[in-house]
Amino acid sequence: MGIFGNFFKRIKYFFTKNELDDNFYDELEQTLISSDMGVNTSEEIIEQFKQELKSRMIKDVNGAQKVLREILIDKLKFEEVKFNYPLIITVVGVNGVGKTTSIAKMANYFNKQKKSVMLVAGDTFRAAATEQLDQWANRLKVKIVKQGEGADSASVVFDGITSMKAKKIDVLIVDTAGRLHTKSNLMKELEKINNISKREYPEAMHINLIVLDASIGQNSLAQVQAFKESVNIDGIILTKLDGTAKGGVAYPIVKELNVPIVFTGFGETVNDLSKFNVEEFVDKILM
Repeated sequence: MGIFGNFFKRIKYFFTKNELDDNFYDELEQTLISSDMGVNTSEEIIEQFKQELKSRMIKDVNGAQKVLREILIDKLKFEEVKFNYPLIITVVGVNGVGKTTSIAKMANYFNKQKKSVMLVAGDTFRAAATEQLDQWANRLKVKIVKQGEGADSASVVFDGITSMKAKKIDVLIVDTAGRLHTKSNLMKELEKINNISKREYPEAMHINLIVLDASIGQNSLAQVQAFKESVNIDGIILTKLDGTAKGGVAYPIVKELNVPIVFTGFGETVNDLSKFNVEEFVDKILM
């Protein structure tokens, strides 16, 4: 199944029709809502869509599709997160969203940018987390800093930053435990990791990225909100955009939470991660 599953294929279907009537708008709005855009965002898009068509006196389907493309692009525009080096990325997210795989994909991305990369196995709570990250480090031929299971995560991060500075590494990517927002002690640990990182390497660029599973839809909003209560969230890695993911959740995330999408993951291989590009994202919806 292609990117965004069958949901946005229905949008393409609308533009095979010949008449922009009330049924067209109603069905299009329902499709946007069912794609996880949410009611408010969908209604806003449809209202703007109607107004633009009226003001431009557009009555043909091809013209309407171009207008919808413009609106969808505009709704997702935000200031791009530009990386400066040395760069420390702390990766957060609940278990099951593809966090470890996303870290590997990011390491591969920076490798392709000719940047030296080091991983930090800061998820010391989950038995297999360090082992999985270690396997990825070996496959990608990047350095990794790790300790034994149950070690203090902040201590592992401290070691990683010390090694990063000594070896003049460009990018340090820190894994953290898959936190449920009810686990206040784990959230406090994340705050501690952030504080140590900034204290030990103030010259570096520090960003926190949250990994979200696009297929869980509106639940992603709650995850971001929960993490933002404890730490600053600088950007999103939106994963699992293949298969049954609907993709529309990107819109309320950007609008309601004011958090930019930095990377998108759309497959299982290590190369299936790219810097977010709004035009490409929307074209995958409409083309």
